[in-house]
Amino acid sequence: MAAVNTATAHARTTAGAVPTAAPAEVGAPPRDLKSLRARIDARRPTLPKRLVQVTEFALAHPQDIAFGTVASIALKAHVQPSTLVRFAQALGYSGFSELQAVFRAHARIRWQDYDERFEALHDPGASSDDPAGLLRSFMHAAMVSIQQAAETLDGESLATAVDLLDRAETIHLLGARRSFPVAAYLAYTLRSLGIRCELVDQVAGLAPEQIGLIPQRDALLAVSFTPYARATVEWAAIAARHQVPVVAITDSPFSPLVQSATAWLEVAEADHAGFRSLAATMSLATTLAVALAQRRRK
Repeated sequence: MAAVNTATAHARTTAGAVPTAAPAEVGAPPRDLKSLRARIDARRPTLPKRLVQVTEFALAHPQDIAFGTVASIALKAHVQPSTLVRFAQALGYSGFSELQAVFRAHARIRWQDYDERFEALHDPGASSDDPAGLLRSFMHAAMVSIQQAAETLDGESLATAVDLLDRAETIHLLGARRSFPVAAYLAYTLRSLGIRCELVDQVAGLAPEQIGLIPQRDALLAVSFTPYARATVEWAAIAARHQVPVVAITDSPFSPLVQSATAWLEVAEADHAGFRSLAATMSLATTLAVALAQRRRK
């Protein structure tokens, strides 16, 4: 789930013209986030610094790009609204709204606070006071998550992740907040299967030191979902800077974890009234552990 470059909007030529973006790429603009990210990565070296600043903001805050107004996004990104239009055109779009539509099409649900979630549960048309009804609703969301993951998880990316973990002497497991149970479960499962691993448990606030001491012969498996845990993103970046292979489990091509990942796997959980389970993620975690154990036993 990024450094923001120094602003250069005040720079002007002697003729008074504002520097313009590099010409847009030939061909239809991307219509999905994976393709859009690939184009951004390809275009970034040729973009003016102001547009690189927008790029970094978009990568770090895809939800803001999806749901914000031009004015609010420009304010948060510390650029002029016209810079957002130039950014979109540099990527081949007719305007910012066309670029924003790609983010919106793939954006995850707006994460509600718990008061809002309970209000949703007490919708007059729902049997929210029936525990059995709640159970069926949450189980349905879990089944939707698993079905979607089964249809969309990329087999090649999964194989690459297993290869990276197989080459590691020790696997370090990182997850915070809602993702912590995934890391803890993997620590239990991998150790039960005889695979060396360490849980980055953040006891005594020593996680940055734990991450900084990981040797390059090991690997880090990091898990984080929207809204991304800042600590997980920062510590994965530390590992990547030390050239430690990073396998990420996250929910979007624009997750800030992707920037640090050697390999990454996308899994998104469906929700009921804003509450999400970890059904699909736990299935993926079990798959990684068992596939790795099978590989090593061979």
